[in-house]
Amino acid sequence: MILVDTTIVTVAIPRMQADLGADLTALLWVTSAYLLAYAVPLLITGRLGDRFGLKTMYMAGLAVFTGASLWCGLAGGVEMLILARVVQGLGAGMMTPQTMSMITRLFAPQDRGQPMALWGATAGVATLVGPIVGGLLVDGPGWEWIFFVNIPVGVIGLVLAWRTVPRFSRRAHSFDWLGVVLSAVGLFLLVFGIQEGDTFSWGTITDSLRIGPLETHLPITVPGLIIAGLLVMAAFVAWQAVTRREPLVPLALFRDRNFSVANIAIAMMGATVLTLSFPVTLFFQRVMGMSPTQAALMTAPMALVSLGLAPQVGKWMVRRDPRWMAVVGFASLATGLLWLSRLMTPDASIVLLLLPFLLVGLGNALVWGPLSLTATRNLAPSMAGAGSGVYNETRQIGSVLGAAAIATVMNERIGMRLAAADDVSGPPPGPDADGGASAALPEPLLAPFAAAMADALLLPVALAVVGVLAALAIGRPVDTGAWEQDA
Repeated sequence: MILVDTTIVTVAIPRMQADLGADLTALLWVTSAYLLAYAVPLLITGRLGDRFGLKTMYMAGLAVFTGASLWCGLAGGVEMLILARVVQGLGAGMMTPQTMSMITRLFAPQDRGQPMALWGATAGVATLVGPIVGGLLVDGPGWEWIFFVNIPVGVIGLVLAWRTVPRFSRRAHSFDWLGVVLSAVGLFLLVFGIQEGDTFSWGTITDSLRIGPLETHLPITVPGLIIAGLLVMAAFVAWQAVTRREPLVPLALFRDRNFSVANIAIAMMGATVLTLSFPVTLFFQRVMGMSPTQAALMTAPMALVSLGLAPQVGKWMVRRDPRWMAVVGFASLATGLLWLSRLMTPDASIVLLLLPFLLVGLGNALVWGPLSLTATRNLAPSMAGAGSGVYNETRQIGSVLGAAAIATVMNERIGMRLAAADDVSGPPPGPDADGGASAALPEPLLAPFAAAMADALLLPVALAVVGVLAALAIGRPVDTGAWEQDA
């Protein structure tokens, strides 16, 4: 449920744009706000689960997420929707680390293949199913139901968790609140600078800053925000290295080569899956004239291949070196997305457009589980909360920065491609005023808009290539005696 909500909004963007009267950048914040609020607490909520109980934190997060979903559906404007999505993201951040920690606590490293395969398959399929579910709901009862649908799922989930999830032993932790503040501020500055850069032409945001009675005339620029974000994140890492209290991110985790490399790779995966959905959805609806449901169903081969291969991947992970599965997975993703970008023209064949999604689905199936197993195989139970928090945080940071980057790339490429068209002036219009199924653009806009979306799709191609390089650096698993001794 929480991973479906990272991508379910993308298919509803044209309809929401008409109903809420918001521009593309504002609507992309509906996703980015969720991802940012999801990412920031992950480092601390893993520890909170260790201290107050995995089951307690999981159920609390599920309750917050479910209530925020109701708020999202009732929001009457884009600003209120963004605020509700922030609360929803906080609930998701409370839940996620507990799931991986439970697997790490329940299963020894040699027995984690199948559980991690199921966990990874759930993550992979959920991010791909989101647009399909979203399309059906947008074309049916309305875009509000992409949030309302979470309410019965959340209520049933709470009942089942209360009845069936075991209670685990608790572990005392101190909490690095300065680390929480530094990571939150650094991430926000980076995401805001990257995503809003094109809005301000990568120049000055404001010539003055007023805080209460104080006012400074120092200009605030987009590059300045990004640089400040990088500096704050560097300060966060330095603080983790020197703090005498229990650090938010134990840097000792990264002494394990496989944990370090798996974190880089999962960041690339999180960014790749999220960034591919925006240009693909807009291409199918704006250029091909498809309804949200039709556009979502074009991606069905991804979900079907991923779901069909999930049981086999779980078996292969235990018997074979997961490194090569991840390498092949990322390579398949890059190849499929590059192929798709070359096919994205107004007169493209529907059948040909479906074929690349088979490769994307194959790549998706081969990445999530093997990377999860690689990251957690050498973790002792005492490090389960911290390790799962860092791993999920890294994935979310990849998704957050990917969402910000794709917003900038799409805006830049749309501007460049439309400016090159002689008979185009102004931004492309939104969907029909009556919210009709077709959001297709006028004929003169089709080719430049399609080219802009094809250009934007090269970003996830590049991210998948980086994932290939990271997966190649994965080493063989080490002896598990440390886990058994700690257990």
